[in-house]
Amino acid sequence: MSFDYDLFVIGGGSGGVRAARTAAETGAKVALAEEYRMGGTCVIRGCVPKKLMVFASGFSAMMEDAQAYGWHLEPGKFDWGTFRGKLHAELDRLESVYRSLLDRSAVTVYDTRAKLADPHTVELADGTRVTAKHILVATGGHPVTPEITNADLGIVSNDIFLMEEMPKSVLIIGGGYIACEFACILNGLGVEVTQFYRGAQILRGFDEEARGLVAEEMKAQGIDLHLGTNIVEMAPAGDAHIGHLTESDAAGPESGARGNGKGKPVWVKATNGTEAVYDHVFFATGRRPSTEGLGLEEAGVKLGRKGEIVVDDYSQTSVPSIYAIGDVTGRIELTPVAIREGMAFTETVFKGNPTKPDHDLVPSAVFTQPELGTVGLTEEAAAEQEPVEIYCTSFKPMNKAFAGRNDRVLMKLIVSKETRKVLGCHIVAPEAGEMIQLAGIAVKMGATKEDFDRVCAVHPTMAEELVTMRSPSRTA
Repeated sequence: MSFDYDLFVIGGGSGGVRAARTAAETGAKVALAEEYRMGGTCVIRGCVPKKLMVFASGFSAMMEDAQAYGWHLEPGKFDWGTFRGKLHAELDRLESVYRSLLDRSAVTVYDTRAKLADPHTVELADGTRVTAKHILVATGGHPVTPEITNADLGIVSNDIFLMEEMPKSVLIIGGGYIACEFACILNGLGVEVTQFYRGAQILRGFDEEARGLVAEEMKAQGIDLHLGTNIVEMAPAGDAHIGHLTESDAAGPESGARGNGKGKPVWVKATNGTEAVYDHVFFATGRRPSTEGLGLEEAGVKLGRKGEIVVDDYSQTSVPSIYAIGDVTGRIELTPVAIREGMAFTETVFKGNPTKPDHDLVPSAVFTQPELGTVGLTEEAAAEQEPVEIYCTSFKPMNKAFAGRNDRVLMKLIVSKETRKVLGCHIVAPEAGEMIQLAGIAVKMGATKEDFDRVCAVHPTMAEELVTMRSPSRTA
């Protein structure tokens, strides 16, 4: 049977684009469909714009520190309009880079929504049908809101980058990395931030000691964090025009601009009985795989309980001709992981080299202030697995202490008593993301505590503590 394409990719995010390009480089005839903007969540409404906002939000503290170091500076004010214009120009540039890469790889691009018609057929939004020997679904995920009355008055992470004006006050609902990152970002930009999380501590799943320090530092910076608290009711509070979204900005299918009440103050009642009005209520209450309306189940593709596409170790679905990578599979929801899954897919399907994407010991970072970098097992998980030694230190970094700040950082190693391997590394500090990338190499290689100890310290740095902790703080 002949097909129009050897591979048809549905989704133009980082994973889908990488898979399309690498497959095309083998000589395969490849097409890709993207309904919104090339680059996906990471480039357009996730990692990249968020990190640029992290940078922007850090300057207020830097200016205070500069004065403590003897610099004479005039107090500044953040101009959201200036930043926003440059931000969207940068996202436009990055999208054009993605398109150029696909063009150079001779990948045919369809700027439209696509869905499955059968195991070898893709139907475009205008009804056109094309066939492919292999189909790869890489549609990512999307933010969700809780099922409460007037939830459409709230905003989600997609909306943050589209605000025309910076709000004066925001209530953030959630305690995951997205909630905590934006709490720190908006606080740094001068917004009055309140955060509700129904759990006992933020950043569930991360090392208990590390996430505890992050919570303490967030509160010390002025974030009004309420644990064990959730929203009960919300309703419009007035007609004031604050931070609305323009029609053009809200046009994207994942813009999050769902309700007409956005941009107007919202009244909120909490489970602790308090009531307050906020310019925005920001829901960071989770994400779901974007599988709805793709014709997956009709084509025979098995979905999981949360709507994720069920795949085997080689990213193949229950239908042999259909594969899936990235957040849509609900595995590890990180951009570099999706990219690696895309490359492993090409090795397996188009190079005849069956390759499983490596999901073990993946380093990651939470871009709070301070950042949290982590790789490997938490203390809690490691202690359940085997006897371990904990090497840990917390201290005031030199640059902050000199400026008169009480900021603290954390360096922590989880070590197997039996093998002496470092099972986990957790860092809470400015630039922890940069540090954990390098520490991740050692942990991935199976380095022992003694291997760390043999490395000479770089002094004076925060990271030198990773190689100077000689005695365990405790055992577990």
